[in-house]
Amino acid sequence: MKRRERYIISGLVMFLCMGTIYSWGVFQTPLRQTLETLYGEKISPTLISMPYTTFLFCYAFSMPVAGLFIKKINPKILAIAGSLLISLAWILAGYATSIEFIILTYGILGGIGVGIVYGIPMAIVSEWFPDKKGFAIGLTLLGFGLSPFVTAPLAGELIIKFGVFSTFKILGVAFGIILTLLSLTLRFPNKNETIITETRSEEFSLDIAPKEMIKTTKFYALWICYAIGAFSGLLAIGVASSYAQQVIGISPLKAAFFTSFFAIFNGAGRPLFGAITDKLGSKKAILISYSSIIFAAGLSLISKDSLVAFIIAFSILWLNLGGWLSIAPASTANIFGKPHYTANYGILFTAYGVGALSQGFIGGYFKETFGSYIYIFYPVIAACILGIFICLIFLRKKVSKINKV
Repeated sequence: MKRRERYIISGLVMFLCMGTIYSWGVFQTPLRQTLETLYGEKISPTLISMPYTTFLFCYAFSMPVAGLFIKKINPKILAIAGSLLISLAWILAGYATSIEFIILTYGILGGIGVGIVYGIPMAIVSEWFPDKKGFAIGLTLLGFGLSPFVTAPLAGELIIKFGVFSTFKILGVAFGIILTLLSLTLRFPNKNETIITETRSEEFSLDIAPKEMIKTTKFYALWICYAIGAFSGLLAIGVASSYAQQVIGISPLKAAFFTSFFAIFNGAGRPLFGAITDKLGSKKAILISYSSIIFAAGLSLISKDSLVAFIIAFSILWLNLGGWLSIAPASTANIFGKPHYTANYGILFTAYGVGALSQGFIGGYFKETFGSYIYIFYPVIAACILGIFICLIFLRKKVSKINKV
């Protein structure tokens, strides 16, 4: 049934568009400069990161809610509604006269739009590929991680030629057209098209429902670990371009190139850490992730103005953000079982939103207080050390059995 591959391609391109959020660093400096020049608005490092932070927070908390309606509403209608909201958010941002308006449009409306659309291609691909579910979903999500590889240099060139506000409008129109057209291709298989596969009985040895899951210590331990992983990776993505310009001293165009380059690692982290989690287990995957993040943060502190150290450190940090988007869902299935995986992971995904919110405030605070983005690595190291202790203490064994409520 070759036609089912079309849904992976459609989903991948949709995620490529939606993943432009990871190119926020390219918009950050020119947006601040333009608002300050045109409207005399003095914008702090914390405030300029708020559209990015708000977007991620709204996306993370709207995605589980939207997931409840995927099977109840025609996926085409739901995807088109979310796509138009994304387009509207970008276009309206192009008419901003303040950073607060960018937060309202790009941040809140855009984040909710992506939250609505995000789960639809995943749910559809999982049903078209029950025989290769993990691989198919991972391949589809690759578009989200690789997005800055395409969109960061594109946005950088558009900003240089047309300005930051016109770039918002251009991308908004483009996303509206592309996402809407691709939404029209989405549908679940009917009974005649469903592929029946043999399922091993041990895959369902755990059957822990959401009500039961949130009563366990392991859920909260995994939730905190996920929040720490998301915080570390999203912080690196959010400041990458500004960090490159202000700490390393490279041009905005070169900074945009590195944002694009790091996206390769964000994409690669998903299958890499997915394989590590499958082979070594959740605990070892988490420890490997935290250890590599601490190494990257330490390297940045030791070699503050080194371009080579910057490339190595931020490649590792972006790799780990992609990695956590595989570690967390795989660990959800490993620890709590597969029957309620979708609902359980939807709840766990709120940790991503909290990680996004915290990185915005903490990153901006350390930049304002100490005058340089280099100091952001101290809270990153502290958070990862905390995560290591939580992992070692609370994630030692699977949840074997819980009495149902």
